[in-house]
Amino acid sequence: MKKFLLILSIFMGIYASAQEELKKDSAVVDTVKYWSVLGKNTLMINQAAFSNWVGGGANNVGWLAGINYNITYEKDNDLWENIIILGYGQNDTKGLGVRKTQDMINLSTNYGRKFSKSWYFSLGAGLQSQFAPGYEDGNNPKAKKISNFMAPGYVNVGIGITYRPNDDLTVTLRPTNARWTFVMDKDLQMAGSYGLKNDGDTSLLQFGFLGTAIYKLKIMEDIHLTNTASVFSNYLDRPDRLVLAYGAILNLKVNKYISSNITLDLLYDHNQIEKTQLKQTLGIGFAYTLDNGVKRSDRKDSQWWIKK
Repeated sequence: MKKFLLILSIFMGIYASAQEELKKDSAVVDTVKYWSVLGKNTLMINQAAFSNWVGGGANNVGWLAGINYNITYEKDNDLWENIIILGYGQNDTKGLGVRKTQDMINLSTNYGRKFSKSWYFSLGAGLQSQFAPGYEDGNNPKAKKISNFMAPGYVNVGIGITYRPNDDLTVTLRPTNARWTFVMDKDLQMAGSYGLKNDGDTSLLQFGFLGTAIYKLKIMEDIHLTNTASVFSNYLDRPDRLVLAYGAILNLKVNKYISSNITLDLLYDHNQIEKTQLKQTLGIGFAYTLDNGVKRSDRKDSQWWIKK
């Protein structure tokens, strides 16, 4: 939880500082006219209370906070896209105590140089992990620990091509991709855990193919679906054992500040567990979307924001 708040505060501090610099500079010259920012900040709360209820039930309260930002630079033949996804949530149930319900760190950056319409030579990197320990038996802290911050943590670095015909579809194919698996918790550094070769190992290097895709769909007014998918094949060891991941976020907007989210995540990674993993969440609460509209380079009046 402390790590989540630290990273969130650092990110918001950097963003606020950038906005302040923009206000100072924009009156003289539009120095960031090719940047676009789309971000969503959410706080979901759920609660249930029972008193003499024959059907049974346990009092509980839960919360889920997250940010999801897409920061893009696009000028001439250059395209630089950055994605920041952070999420953490807990539920406190009477008789069971506090349990973690959501825990996510997903950061990625991808730079491309256009060589044909909608096609780019690209290179990029990504980081995936979580903030807090995870346990068997529904995240029961008294049960066996199975994960922690950067245990596992995944870092991908590679080069390839990106297809981006519009803001709603991005497909990246990297036939040259290094994938590091980090296990920084000593309790989890055992042979076979997350693919580690020997007891005490802190990392595993894999080299192979990585393909990723993001597709955004507007189902109807104020209802949007975002799909993400990835596949990784390790050239060095059992390339037939693919690491497959799919995620979906269905956003139902009530008004400017209230919305509902339904998420679905599917994962298969032989080095984690030889079963398909599934996670689903549903929440309604406060949400604030930051959207600077079309890129300033697309407007005839490049200093439209000063005259508002």
